Amino acid sequence: MANTKSITNKEERKAVKRTARKKAAPKAPRTGARGENKAKVKKAARGASKR
Repeated sequence: MANTKSITNKEERKAVKRTARKKAAPKAPRTGARGENKAKVKKAARGASKR
């Protein structure tokens, strides 16, 4: 994305960012599921007390 640190006017900064987003190459489709790298939580056995 464009470097907009030097632009102080909010509307102008938004316009610059928007044009940069439109010019950017599209992202490739995902290769795997969105949450595949999240830590998995093991389910407690049925009827087991949690406390």
